[in-house]
Amino acid sequence: MAKILVVDDETDLEVLIKQKFRKKIREQEYEFLFAINGKDALLKVSENPDLDIVLSDINMPEMDGLTLLSELSNKKPLLKSVIVSAYGDMENIRTAMNRGAFDFITKPINFDDLTITVEKTLKHCIQIKDTLQAIKENNILKMYVDENVLKFMNGQEYESSIIKNETIEATVVFIDLCGFTAISETTPPDTVVKMINSYFDVMVKEITVQNGLIDKFIGDAVMAVFKGEYHLDRAIDAALAVRNQINKLPLSGLNNEFKPKVSIGIKSGEMISGNIGSASLKRLDYTVIGDTVNTAARLQAAAKENQIIITEHCYEQVKESFSCNKLGEISMKNKSKPVVIYEVLE
Repeated sequence: MAKILVVDDETDLEVLIKQKFRKKIREQEYEFLFAINGKDALLKVSENPDLDIVLSDINMPEMDGLTLLSELSNKKPLLKSVIVSAYGDMENIRTAMNRGAFDFITKPINFDDLTITVEKTLKHCIQIKDTLQAIKENNILKMYVDENVLKFMNGQEYESSIIKNETIEATVVFIDLCGFTAISETTPPDTVVKMINSYFDVMVKEITVQNGLIDKFIGDAVMAVFKGEYHLDRAIDAALAVRNQINKLPLSGLNNEFKPKVSIGIKSGEMISGNIGSASLKRLDYTVIGDTVNTAARLQAAAKENQIIITEHCYEQVKESFSCNKLGEISMKNKSKPVVIYEVLE
């Protein structure tokens, strides 16, 4: 529904507007508001931020239409104004246009002309809003999506490959902030969000240095995926770097009562990579699933503060590159036998 403010000290105009546009009003295509002068109009504008058009007279008490135009240009530059006035001389028209008027109609009003002008102005408003929305969405997209992904999305392969599902060999890393849930229950939301975002920034930096991909943020945990050559080695390097950088961070929180620590689980192996989610909700994540992913999550759950836990299978692959310590066996859901785990020391 388009919302239009009519500004005129002649109250008869309100009756005429309601009569001439009664069908549009009845069908809820247009909603009209009325003000008796520029001062009253500014109040209505502040109370109705979703206004689309202002139809304003020039000669009014307290604040005239030309002054109102100047005020609107400064305060609401996207709000389009149409002057409706008996003062149709070129000087007034030029002054109105210079102060931001979108169009000019003279009195007595030709309502056919007014209808066309309103429709034209509304179309222009919609185009501006659509453009701004597109810019906003594009800027948001740039915040969350890598530049190479944006370029890829503009390529010909995007439409077909976005639905591609495959089995891959990769490494999954789960990194959890130890004890953060407890502090989040007693700390103001703004503080909690700033804290966790700052910790995530540290993690993301070290993960991306090793060409890891951030799959998702899950509460106060990060899930990352490493693909390609030496993906397990790179995942462990990233985990060690994250642990070291997090340990260097100072105390934080309202009373500097929280010292960030991480617990990390890592598992390498086969997994399914594809678009997972609900098509009906248009909520799909290009992610990985499978036993390898589930095991990495459970390894993280078993890890204590500052621990990086891997399975024996992963240990055999990296034992010549990293110093590890055997911790023993743990039982896992859906595993018939206990799993031997190792802690990566350095």
